[in-house]
Formats: sequence, structure tokens, C-alpha cells
Amino acid sequence: MGALGSGVAFALAAGLLWGLVFVAPLMLPDYPASLQSVARYLAFGLLCLPLAWLDRRGLRQLGRADWLEALKLAAVGNLLYYLLLASSIQRTGGPLSTVLIGTLPVVIAVVANRRNARRDGRLPWSRLAPSLALIGLGIALVNQVELAALLAQDAPDVAGYAWGAVLGVGAVACWTWYPLRNADWLRDHPGRSPRTWATAQGLATLPLALAGYALVWGGMAVGGDGFPMPFGPRAGYFVGLMVAVGLLASWLGTLCWNEASQRLPTAVAGQLIVFETLAALAYAFAWRGAWPAPLTLAGIGLLVAGVLWAVRVKPVPDVAEAHPN
Repeated sequence: MGALGSGVAFALAAGLLWGLVFVAPLMLPDYPASLQSVARYLAFGLLCLPLAWLDRRGLRQLGRADWLEALKLAAVGNLLYYLLLASSIQRTGGPLSTVLIGTLPVVIAVVANRRNARRDGRLPWSRLAPSLALIGLGIALVNQVELAALLAQDAPDVAGYAWGAVLGVGAVACWTWYPLRNADWLRDHPGRSPRTWATAQGLATLPLALAGYALVWGGMAVGGDGFPMPFGPRAGYFVGLMVAVGLLASWLGTLCWNEASQRLPTAVAGQLIVFETLAALAYAFAWRGAWPAPLTLAGIGLLVAGVLWAVRVKPVPDVAEAHPN
């Protein structure tokens, strides 16, 4: 298997693991999104402590600038992203958030094709447009049934729904910035282990998550809302789910994505985030115990077709124009 094939395989694995984060807030509707965010990444950071011992040699090679970059990635791509996403899912019921996150392949591909052309080569728009169109149409079809069902509910919370949409847009912004910035570091450090970099981000997340947990706990105590801290009314279920999501989605998912980012042009890797959308939809239907509607299946087919089209597009060297003088 060449770099392209293995890169796609790692991106698929990352999408399957990241899809778990969409169903977790639906499994904990009585838990505040802020608590879910800090608890997930507290578990992630704690799990990375023994992993750090295994990666101690690679971690010692990271300098101050590398750790600062890991801290930025952890703050924006981990804590802030999941806080916005979980808040959006709890306010919209899930479908709208999936729509918005589903636009990431298009958003990232467009941004990366302008931003990283000199390093990765340029994907000609004429060749990229059909795959983007297929992905966009597939996302629209997949979510049309979900949105119609949501809006048809009796007395929908329009204000909460609108606020959830705004939070979802914020999550898209965070996860447009994160993979581009993360890929920059990985491609600039080809000799560094993606596993070590995933562990470094987990270690950088730990102090942020600890501080966040303390703030959430303190805020609840001051507000007197009666929520039983530190683990809520279903302590065992909550802790187990957060550990599972922290290990599978946070560490292992990040590791798989780092492997993919080192093997694929950023514009192509960005489109492969569509796997996360497909996995999230599959998990949501499994949680509901319902089969997808025919229109949803048609949309999934278009999404897959768009991805397969995209990975066949070969980047061409970006040749800078000569100065006229």
C-alpha cells in the first residue's frame, strides 16, 4: 500500500473514531456541555501520562515552540471545539450540528488549496470542483430528512435552535483551523513521530482540562444549581463514557489523523473528514434503532463518490510567476 492508500486508511480510521463524539452528548442529555468537554479531555490527558513514558525519548526532542504549538492546538482543536460542538448538539438535537460539521471537507479543501499550494502542490479547481459538488450535494441530501423532522416538532425552541447553529459555526471555525495548523507542524517535522505528537497534545490538554473542571465545578457551586459534582447523577456511566471517548476519539483518533496528515496533501486530507460525518450519522441511527431513509442513503452514496473522486485528483506543482522586472 502506497502513501496515498495508507493515508486514506488512516483518515477513515480517524473518522470512525471521531464520529463517537457526536453521539456522546445525546447519551448524556442531562450533563452540561462544559462538563462533558473538560471531562473528556481530562480523561485524554490522564491517559496520555503512561503513554508519555513510552514516548519519553520523542517527547524530550520537542522544544519550547513545539509545546506552545501543542498547547494552542489543544485549546482550540480539543477543548473549545468540543465545548461548541456538544453545546450545539444539545440545543439542536444533533442534525444541524452534523450538517455544519459536514461542510468541513469543502471548507478545509478551499482554504488549504489557497494556503498550502507552494508546499503541497495545487489541486486544479476544474478537477476539484466535481468532488466538492458531490460532497456538498451528498451532505444536503443526508441531512434534509433530519432537518425536516426536527423543524416539524411541536413548539420547537427556535431561540435555542438558532443559538445552537451559531455554536456549530464556531465549531466549524475551530476545526478548520486545527487540521491546517496541525498538518503544518507535521509536514514541517517529517522525522517526528505522529504518535509522539498525539501524546504531546494530550499532555498539553491536561492542565487546561484540570483548570476547566475546577471552573465548572466552582461555577456550579456558586450558581447553586444542585448538579451533583464531581461526576453527576450517573457517575459510573459518565466516567466510563468519558474514558472511552478520551482514549478512542481523542488519542487514537488524533494518532490516526496525524498519520494521514503526513501522507496526504492537506486539501485532500481535509476532504476525508467526510468520514467523520458518515460515522456520526451511522452511530446516530444505531443509537435511535432506526434505518436511514432512502434519501439519506442516496446522500451517503454521493459523499463516498465525492471522496473517491477527490483522492484521484493529483496535485500539480505550484510555479510562482516570474517578476515582470
